[in-house]
Amino acid sequence: AGANKTFFSKVKEELDIVPAQARVIEYWQEKAVFDTPEGEITVKVAARPIHPLGKCLASVQLLAWILVAKYADALPLYRLEGILKRHGGQISRTTMANWIIRLDDVFKPLINLLREQQLNADYLQADETRLQVLKETGKSAQSDKWMWVIRGGPPDRPAVLFEYDPSRSEAVPLRLLDGFRGTLQTDGYAGYNRVCRENGLTRIGCWDHARRKFVEASKAAPAKKKGTKVSKADVAIGKIRKLYAIEKRIEKLPQEEKTRQRQQ
Repeated sequence: AGANKTFFSKVKEELDIVPAQARVIEYWQEKAVFDTPEGEITVKVAARPIHPLGKCLASVQLLAWILVAKYADALPLYRLEGILKRHGGQISRTTMANWIIRLDDVFKPLINLLREQQLNADYLQADETRLQVLKETGKSAQSDKWMWVIRGGPPDRPAVLFEYDPSRSEAVPLRLLDGFRGTLQTDGYAGYNRVCRENGLTRIGCWDHARRKFVEASKAAPAKKKGTKVSKADVAIGKIRKLYAIEKRIEKLPQEEKTRQRQQ
């Protein structure tokens, strides 16, 4: 009050978030009655938006939210059930599980396309990791099952595909990489030997796995005394550290320049 003029001297910014909310979307279908040239009456109904699961009470946005929360944010369905309930949505974990199972058929064409993109590439990475499955016919909950992952495709659009299989046999990569003719990067697991041999793949290793063995050797070596030579394992670790430093420096360079500097 009483000032000649006012002005803003400083802008304060705060990060805000709009909490999620559950709501019901209604689609009203208009019905129209028409007279045909034959003097008959016909009724036509306006089309509703296409839904990936057909008759389903979940919106496309809700299905996307569940998939992202479960697979990208690692939130189990029982937690999502509680979150939805807190926002006013009463959906059981069983219902959500059924939606996810039904979406498997919906996404199959996309998964097949991603697989084709991978198999037409010249470089792929593959790995497998243990997975616990509680209820599987003929398998105990304690037995090892496996999630296989293949990464690769166009350099600017790499795809990552996960494939569950209770087996860790060489038949699995042989099936997943059927038709691939390029360079395959894996760890030292012998299960990839057959697909590399039969498909004529060039197999390359992983520096992280190689480095791990030198670290184990360094830790197992006798305690170093002052004036003693550095162990061969420590020399190897030092050389790998220099390679890692180069990779960090060239991380954002174009692929051609990366290759040039690596060769240099």
